[in-house]
Amino acid sequence: MAKLRVLAVSLMVGMLSACALQTPATSPAPVQSAVQRFSDRPGITVLSATPDNPVQGQTVYVPVYSEIFDSEAGRGFQLTVTLSLRNTDRDRPIVIDRLDYYNSGGDRVQSYLDQPIQLGPLASTEIVVDRTNVTGGAGANFIVEWRAATAVSDPVIKAVMISTTSQQGVSFVSPGHVIDELPSP
Repeated sequence: MAKLRVLAVSLMVGMLSACALQTPATSPAPVQSAVQRFSDRPGITVLSATPDNPVQGQTVYVPVYSEIFDSEAGRGFQLTVTLSLRNTDRDRPIVIDRLDYYNSGGDRVQSYLDQPIQLGPLASTEIVVDRTNVTGGAGANFIVEWRAATAVSDPVIKAVMISTTSQQGVSFVSPGHVIDELPSP
């Protein structure tokens, strides 16, 4: 009976391990232009250039975790990352003119904008990095630059990480941190 129990437990562990296997991507998602990525999203306008004379803006660093570690340092657990960009101003738009993804070594992996985008009042958008894309690593991050032609309330820029494998799930939020302010005129 004890041998049967050990066999059953071994079989279950093997099945769970097989379900948890993930095939990592070694390169980022295909590059899309801002028009391809954002033109069909409500409240988003793709601009030909950043408006002149912004009066407010910030550079925001957003730490993301495309991989975290389980009980062993060499045993990674891949997560899907959703970078959320939300204009909190009820009356005025903001412009996002930089949206870059960096890996653990500080190398830019992908730039998501070839043209600036405008988020209308209370509009939001997101960038998703699939869990199979491990190019960022455990220390990945986004750099986001936004500007506004008039004074606005600061946007909310956060990342949500999530993964579900077998019957386990992990999710958490990582807020953006302002690392530079646009100089006042």
